[in-house]
Amino acid sequence: MENIFKKIISKEIKSHIIYEDEYFLAFLDIFPLAKGHTLVIPKKEVNKLFDLDIETYQNLMLLSHKLANSLEKAVPCLRVGMSVIGLEVPHAHVHLVPLNNMNDLNFMRSKLIFTNEELQEIATTIKNYI
Repeated sequence: MENIFKKIISKEIKSHIIYEDEYFLAFLDIFPLAKGHTLVIPKKEVNKLFDLDIETYQNLMLLSHKLANSLEKAVPCLRVGMSVIGLEVPHAHVHLVPLNNMNDLNFMRSKLIFTNEELQEIATTIKNYI
């Protein structure tokens, strides 16, 4: 299935990568709900999170845990929330969002806008805590 995440994985589309290995990729959301809003995806093309094989699912959750802890250190917040919606891109993914109030995880509100330079600085800061 051709989608934006496949293009990000193949580097056809530039992203602000926080983490990458053979199986997973984590990068800043280009339309963030909060500073540091991160997407964690398996490189394996699977539409729905719960259609992932158990090993990939467990490793995705372990990586999300690791990245959430790094994100909380890098971006001032009360905690990091996690959301799985999956309707916006047909590729399994997890949203990690720094939270300071309940509305920070409201996908219906206006998204924040950061410059390319600001996104790169945020990504670098988070990577320093991994």
